[in-house]
Amino acid sequence: MNLRLDIDVQKLETEKIRKGKNKVKEKLEIREEKDKADRWEQKFQEMQMRNDTLEKSL
Repeated sequence: MNLRLDIDVQKLETEKIRKGKNKVKEKLEIREEKDKADRWEQKFQEMQMRNDTLEKSL
């Protein structure tokens, strides 16, 4: 009886850890995508500034 309860507790703890790991992994992927979007936005702004400078010089 005690062994069965221990097994159930272990399964619940394992599932809890697995869900936590999945949440962390999802947050990491979201962070990576945000960082990627920020880099593209920065490149876009740099190119706009470069184009503006070229237009002014012409």
